[in-house]
Amino acid sequence: MKFNKAPLPFVGQKRNFLKQFAKVLNENIDGQGEDWTIIDVFGGSGLLAHHAKQLKPNARVIYNDFDNYADRLAHIEDINRLRQQLAVTVKDIPIKSKLDKRTQSLVIEQIRSFKGYIDLGSLQTWLLFSGDILENLDQIYKESVLYNRVKKSDYPLATGYLDGVEVVSKSFDVLLPDYVDNENTLLVLDPPYLFSEQKAYRRAEEFRFISFIKLMTLIRPPFILFSNKHSEILEYLDYAIEQKDERFAGYDFCAINATISKKRTYKDYMVYKF
Repeated sequence: MKFNKAPLPFVGQKRNFLKQFAKVLNENIDGQGEDWTIIDVFGGSGLLAHHAKQLKPNARVIYNDFDNYADRLAHIEDINRLRQQLAVTVKDIPIKSKLDKRTQSLVIEQIRSFKGYIDLGSLQTWLLFSGDILENLDQIYKESVLYNRVKKSDYPLATGYLDGVEVVSKSFDVLLPDYVDNENTLLVLDPPYLFSEQKAYRRAEEFRFISFIKLMTLIRPPFILFSNKHSEILEYLDYAIEQKDERFAGYDFCAINATISKKRTYKDYMVYKF
């Protein structure tokens, strides 16, 4: 089964780039991907790794689970169970409306007493204002206002989502040196964006400017790199080329306008070179 979006909520899952991603892979990797390795270095939701395996089933696809997303997938039944309970509690509140104090207290008590896995990524989409990020569970207990944005149906079980994909969890600077010398290894890179809101990344505090510099010293073609306008990635690459860095000479890119909420939009880039 091919998933066109991640099974569970994930900010920045790159589903808007899937057509472009598929086009670049099919134009540059022949056949079923024999003799190729494709590494989703900052794996996020695993959606790119999933599509890489669907498009090139004979390639070795490695998903570096930077945000412990695979653990979330393993608990979808618990996530659905909590969703069902909350949906009953908020059923009389209009969708996207604020919860009254009584209902909000009931919701918080249900979460506190829930015997099972609690998924922050799902909770923030159910109860916070659109685009807001839940950094920890205590935050939801302290929110002055919660909203009824509870999903009306269960999440599908992620059956087959990571079939045939190798799941690892390593720092990029530990993972990449084992593969960068292999010319048939495609690096798929979607790191936390510099100079941008990074709260959506659970481990964003581990990726700072010096991390970006280290990453850029390891990159070589072929690569697909995701970034946004605020990160000034195109300006960086152009400067590197001016400094005679041939790794980036002749790069190509495509851009889309992405929306987080009605008031929050940004330009995303997919930069690539083979």
